Amino acid sequence: MKFSYDSYYATKFGAAYLGNSLELIANIPDESIDLICTSPPFALVRKKEYGNVDADEYVEWFKDFAMQFYRILKPTGSLVIDIGGSWVKGMPVRSLYHFELVISLCKSQQKGGVGFYLAQELYWYNPAKLPTPAEWVTIRRERVKDSVNTVWWLSKEPHPKANNRRVLKPYSEAMKNLLKNGYKPKVRPSGHDISDKFGNDRGGAIPPNIIDGRCQENKEEIGQPTLLQEVYVEEEMQSVNVISASNTASNDYYQRRCKEEGFKPHPARFPQALPEFVINLCTEPGDIVLDPFAGSNMTGRIAETLQRNWLAFEIDEDYIKSSKLRFEENADDDC
Repeated sequence: MKFSYDSYYATKFGAAYLGNSLELIANIPDESIDLICTSPPFALVRKKEYGNVDADEYVEWFKDFAMQFYRILKPTGSLVIDIGGSWVKGMPVRSLYHFELVISLCKSQQKGGVGFYLAQELYWYNPAKLPTPAEWVTIRRERVKDSVNTVWWLSKEPHPKANNRRVLKPYSEAMKNLLKNGYKPKVRPSGHDISDKFGNDRGGAIPPNIIDGRCQENKEEIGQPTLLQEVYVEEEMQSVNVISASNTASNDYYQRRCKEEGFKPHPARFPQALPEFVINLCTEPGDIVLDPFAGSNMTGRIAETLQRNWLAFEIDEDYIKSSKLRFEENADDDC
């Protein structure tokens, strides 16, 4: 892809650019991107150092970006946005801005929307999130900890490029034993008739829409299928739509190198598991992935590892400078 801007840095598969995303995106050809995977600034009550828009202005602010996203995505492409919820200032009630956003994105253009389809909701559960808002969670004890972000998976067509065989989870030990020892067909108490074909080895369990990115030594996983779930699928194994992953590691490669170089790390980093899941699900090697709000550029790092071409846009030079550390020769994947 020809691009009229000079990159801030480039790798074998991609390049990062410093500047305003809207200005940079304007130079991307129509229908040329396979996947946009990003986390824009959230509409939070408390302002963050990386900038965020008030909830009542958020939909209109984001719409300019969304129209460009729609233009540059291939017909089979996907837009995946991690968008955290917020609270109404001074009250223990939730803002509806992220729901208003997805409704606006999925309205037809004739009705003033952008024209996307909602392919599916994914969920990122962050077990390391602090118990906020403190007023309602830790002081008055009227609410529980807010620890899940909604990840909207949007597409231009009802059938975007996607294959859940690329994100299969390892079988449970119970399922491995079933495959080894065989399964006796029978009718479950629920009335489901489980035939002998459910004992076939199909390579793994389809992950749920909870994205689980915790290290492998954690044996219990959110969304891990039960044995019944694993056998009661005709063609493939089950997936869920929740991602469980912390983004607060204090001693990963990126953090260590930031300290050594005197850089301030980006405070709201993607966990490895989120872009890894999405890129594997929605693209193939050689496809083009864009993150227009790149931050520490975890999306580009994972795209590079998975041999996808990538573009990363970031408006803050301190963040893009430190993101280059992710591509050093000795950099490892953040767990």
